Parts: sequence; C-alpha cells; structure tokens
Amino acid sequence: MRRIDPRLLLIAGAAFISASAILFRLSGVSPGTAAFFRCALALPVLAALARWERRRTGPRRRAGLDVLAGLVLGADFVLWGASIDGVGAGIATVLVNVQVVVVPLLAFAVFGERPSRAFAPAVPVLTAGVALAGGIAGHGADGTGPVLGSLFGAGAGLAYGGYLFLTRVAGRGQEHRAQPVLLSTLGAGAASAAIGGPWQGIDLAPGWPALGWLAALSMTGQVCGWVLIGAALPRLGADVAGALLLLQPVLAVVLGALVLGERPGPAQLAGCGLVVTALWPAGRGSVPPRDDTGVGSRAGGDARTGERADRAEVP
Repeated sequence: MRRIDPRLLLIAGAAFISASAILFRLSGVSPGTAAFFRCALALPVLAALARWERRRTGPRRRAGLDVLAGLVLGADFVLWGASIDGVGAGIATVLVNVQVVVVPLLAFAVFGERPSRAFAPAVPVLTAGVALAGGIAGHGADGTGPVLGSLFGAGAGLAYGGYLFLTRVAGRGQEHRAQPVLLSTLGAGAASAAIGGPWQGIDLAPGWPALGWLAALSMTGQVCGWVLIGAALPRLGADVAGALLLLQPVLAVVLGALVLGERPGPAQLAGCGLVVTALWPAGRGSVPPRDDTGVGSRAGGDARTGERADRAEVP
C-alpha cells in the first residue's frame, strides 16, 4: 500500500464506509446490535490478515493506543446508529463528519500542525449547516427525532474525530495495516457492548436476513474501509484527510435516496450543501506530512522544498 497514493487509499476507504448507514438500516436491528455484530463478524477476517502481516513485519507497537482508539470508535458506532434512527441514514453521515474539525484541532493542539487559512472561517458556516441538516428548521425527513438525532450525530462526530486522530498517531512509522484495525475492532466491540447493551439492547439472534446485512456491513465498513483509511491517515495532513473524507457523506446522502427512498427536505439539503461547501476549502490547504510519522509540518512548510504549506493544494 505504500506504493499507492494515500489520497486514493482514503477515497476508496471512504467509499466503502459510505454504505454503512444503508446496510445498518436494511438490517433492521438496533444500533447496539449493529455495532456489536459489525465488530464481531469482522474479527475472524482481521485476525487472519493480522497473523499473515505479523509474519512479514513483526509484532505491533503502540497496541494500547490502538485499543484506546477502538474504545472511542465503539462509542461512535452506538451514537451514530442512534442518529440514523433520528435523522435518516444520509443526514446522519453528514453530521458525523464534524470530525473534519475535530482532527485538525487535535493535531494543532498536540503537534502544532497548523490547519489551512480557510479553516477558522469555515467553523461558523459548518455549525449552521449541521443545524440545518439535523432538522432544526422543523423538517425531519426520514427520522423519528431530528433534533435529538442531530445531537447524537454530533457526539458521534466527536468520537469519530478522536478515533481518526488516535489512529493517525498510532500509525506513525509503522508498517502494520491489519493489526491496528484488529486491535481497534476489539476495543470497539467491547465499548459497543458496554454502551449499546444497557442503552439499546443487543439481540444475539437477529435472524439470517439481518445477519446477512450485518456481515456486509462488517466486511465493507469495518474490514475494507478501515484498513484502507488506516493505511492512508499517517501519510496525510489532518485537514487534507478530513476534506477527502467528505466523499463519504455525499455518497451516503445519494445512496440513502436511491436505496432507501429517503427524501431530505430543502432545508436539510441546504445544510448538507453548507457543510460540504465550508469543509472542502478548509481541508485543501495542507500538503501531506513530509515524512511517514503522521505529524504535519510544524512551521507551515516543507523543510525539503522550502514551500509554505498554506499555499499548497490537493490536486
């Protein structure tokens, strides 16, 4: 994977994950059940991949950080599932992508990695867009509770951003791709059971049709999606990665309309447009990190080229 442009890996991973909300709705199970089976069904495949990878690259370092990232991801899964019930699959996927603000802020606070100049002006526009997309204007297109669902979606976005940041840090200088996803999936499964079980319940026998949809969710959203995204994140700037991940909510809204017949209202569509419009330029201002450490330029430029990062753009 190191020979492939990390932006292509990230786009492919986002495309896989964009179908997750659709597959969850088609399964017809509770958010807690979906989160648990999403992780449990992925473990045998990830374990086989991790065993093969371990033979080639050796044991994984920073395993504890991978598990911590998984615990955060499990909270994201449960909150996101509750958001889908509240506002619909497409809108919930837009809301969870407030992660694109969380990741650059964490990267700046911890590593001094400066986001692009467009980042700060985008924040109030993003806030307005998320509010509209969540149904604050009074139109909840396809969910049972647009306001509460939007709050769950925002909480899921915070957790999602935390997971992406921790994954990016844990991947610094590492060759492993399957092992960190295996460890984070173990953490996510434990967290989803601990949170989703008491809150929403976990049905251990949801039926064969539901298990089929959950297996598809597990293979696309948990195995393929996160292995590809995990391989790309340490090699990209935080705001570049966030911008490219915006492909995910756009595809989710389209799939929600085509597959589930979801019909977001005009205000919600306007909110989605504001989110994408605000976040796209905010995420175009950085080049990938100058090495494979996962830490972007601290001084706003690349030491090898002398170019300033705030003038570079993603092709």
